[in-house]
Amino acid sequence: MIYRDFKGEKISQLAFGTMRLPIINGNDENIDQDAVEKMVKTAFEGGVNYFDTAWGYHNGKSEVAIGKALRKYDRNSYYIADKFPGYDLANINKVEEIFAQQLERTGLEYFDFYHIHNVHELNIEQYLDPKYRIYDYLTKMKNEGKIKHLGFSTHARYDTFMRFLEKYGDSMEFCQIQLNYLDYDFQEAKLKVEECNRRGIPVMVMEPLRGGRLSNLSDTELAAVKKIRPEITATEMAFRWLQSIPGILTILSGMSNPEQMADNVATFQSDKPLNDAELKAVSELAASMVNLKIQPCTSCRYCTSHCPNEIDIPLMMSLYNEGMVTGADWRQGMALNAIDKAHWPQSCVSCGACQAVCPQSLNIPKVMEDLVKMLG
Repeated sequence: MIYRDFKGEKISQLAFGTMRLPIINGNDENIDQDAVEKMVKTAFEGGVNYFDTAWGYHNGKSEVAIGKALRKYDRNSYYIADKFPGYDLANINKVEEIFAQQLERTGLEYFDFYHIHNVHELNIEQYLDPKYRIYDYLTKMKNEGKIKHLGFSTHARYDTFMRFLEKYGDSMEFCQIQLNYLDYDFQEAKLKVEECNRRGIPVMVMEPLRGGRLSNLSDTELAAVKKIRPEITATEMAFRWLQSIPGILTILSGMSNPEQMADNVATFQSDKPLNDAELKAVSELAASMVNLKIQPCTSCRYCTSHCPNEIDIPLMMSLYNEGMVTGADWRQGMALNAIDKAHWPQSCVSCGACQAVCPQSLNIPKVMEDLVKMLG
């Protein structure tokens, strides 16, 4: 197993993310505990020592399942991460209560790593507001030894990411971001990595395979991978690309069965980063995957000053593009819920004023119509 140094501790480069544990009869809360324990055993045997869970995974049952599986092992032989669920504003005033329940669910006395979870446009104001006590209380838990290391995770746009760092960056020990070769430019992940590196904040990776998208390539896309490195799979290429990015501490993979665990453990027995030519070829592959489906909006914002309903058209374009490339999911919903419904895409009246001033001559009303259908 490849390890990375973190303040004198050795963290496995592959981490077990427990958002997609094996389940029984399609019930997300009915976790197959026997399968989980087999996966944990395989992880330990392969050198994995970092396990990641969260309040909302499997509706709270992930914390219970992974806690039960890990209690069979020496507490000093692994690191476990949990997170405060501020992605749901109903939780924002419950940090003391939720933290206590998380310790109870997992059966642990402390967390090695703890995240201020999913910093996003929907919750940034609350996370920055001291009246909710989130930062202060979690810092108190760190001082009491119930949290060993405090950091944050984010799916936010770069400007929101920077707002959080500007207030709390000096005390954040790590940052977990969505990072893969598809999102490196498409979702501004490169800028986030560079900022973390500049500040000396280690990066933890989530969605390394983009929800499985990078493991399930088209024939044309897979041929491009084989041209770069004929001997590897699509999944391995995604991981080898990440081994080439500076500043990464560990890479979470949401594995769902023992076979996936065994395959990924085998990959991370070696460190085989891509060379410059290979990185360039992967970048070209990512661009081809994105450019075939997206609207070439440059965020010039000429359109917004002409919209009678003050729709943030560049934001809507980005939500549309993300859905076209990797499918609509909860991220678009969070972005919409952060703004007034009066400015959602269904407020578009198809007047065409935006299209008339668009330097790219994009059919913006049609995109708004399609975005409404995409998001239901």
